Amino acid sequence: MEMEALESCGAFMEKFTLQPICSASEELPLNGLTFAVKDIFDVEGHVTGFGNPEWANTHSAATSTAPTVVSLLNAGATCVGKTVMDEMAYSINGENFHYGTPINPVSSDRVPGGSSSGSAVAVGAKLVDFSLGTDTGGSVRVPASYCGIYGIRPSHGVVSTAGVIPMAQSFDTVGWFARDLRILKLVGSVLLQSDSHSVGPSPNNIYIAEDCFKLLDSKSNYQLIDTLVNSTRKLYGSDDMIKYLSLGDYIEGNVPSLKKFMTIGTCSNVECSYIPSSLRALSCAMRLLQMYEFKENHGEWVSNVKPSLGPGIAERVQDALKTTDENIDVCRAVKAELRAALTALLGDCGILAIPTVPGPPPKLRTDTTALEGFRAKAFSLLSIAGVSGFCQVSIPLGIQDNLPISVSLLANHGSDWLLLNVVEAIHNVLQE
Repeated sequence: MEMEALESCGAFMEKFTLQPICSASEELPLNGLTFAVKDIFDVEGHVTGFGNPEWANTHSAATSTAPTVVSLLNAGATCVGKTVMDEMAYSINGENFHYGTPINPVSSDRVPGGSSSGSAVAVGAKLVDFSLGTDTGGSVRVPASYCGIYGIRPSHGVVSTAGVIPMAQSFDTVGWFARDLRILKLVGSVLLQSDSHSVGPSPNNIYIAEDCFKLLDSKSNYQLIDTLVNSTRKLYGSDDMIKYLSLGDYIEGNVPSLKKFMTIGTCSNVECSYIPSSLRALSCAMRLLQMYEFKENHGEWVSNVKPSLGPGIAERVQDALKTTDENIDVCRAVKAELRAALTALLGDCGILAIPTVPGPPPKLRTDTTALEGFRAKAFSLLSIAGVSGFCQVSIPLGIQDNLPISVSLLANHGSDWLLLNVVEAIHNVLQE
């Protein structure tokens, strides 16, 4: 790993080396692999910066290391540093007003995605074998898609978030990135609380959410669906397990508490008119609960310190500080109802296919108002796993018009290994 490469992509916030906590002769799953961690994880002796210099200046060095990081060190991996992130984890763009924007390794004039921007770039630029990020509203899935790599948001609550600065605990998850699916699964063998990764059931149905794919342009829509259908046909020898559905209609009919949000949070952009109303409402409920929990976690610090925050993030933080507990109980009801509804749909062995994001990464320094429609479509997709707590993997499918494209598969809460095994099977077909 060359120092010039480390410097050039802007991925790293701080470089150091934490050696594996094991004997060099031990046979361990992550022997010889390097990784980096988002600057939201505690590492003993280092300040956890949370993407903002004033946060770093007003907090002491961590007195212990996050258990997730320790687990990786115990499994033989070497940590080489902390990565840049969006301020206070409050953006999916990856542009940091204070520390700069890590360079997207696929397209340098495009955003890398956030808030786990540096972690994704470090993997995409081949500086590390894998990296840790966090995903509250999309902060692993989005940068994975934008940087053309694998990214997993595991089932909510399955991987420990101890020693990680909270953003909004109802949605916070620890996820990870890898270029190589084998490494993605190896990390899973360490972090996922299950020993069923070597064998397991096959999927019984793969549901393609047609209304979600219609949020893409028509060319990408048909290409991604064809890729999924052809891969499934080759894998399982039949079209019988492929089911098409309108996910928005299904959710509207099975999540009654969403009615409260059907008329809230309207978007004037014409692109928003294509979003199913139930998915718009789902995004609204997620955003409200996220803002409320952010305020509970960090409102006092923001009010006392009055930190300098970058464009977009400053406005979001101020909106969060204005939230009250009105409708918060309804948001939590939506979470429970959505998980029950999607569990009824997928069961233990069903897979749901959706786009990871509604299109290619936006250009750097695009005005936030110009992204209103894109963000609305993105969060309508991201809120499905976010609110239900289901696991999701973003799968890179290559390059189209010199930009990365991806698709996502989701599975029931706790079915992370089923999902990873299906992703591996599809990956193998695509490689052929």
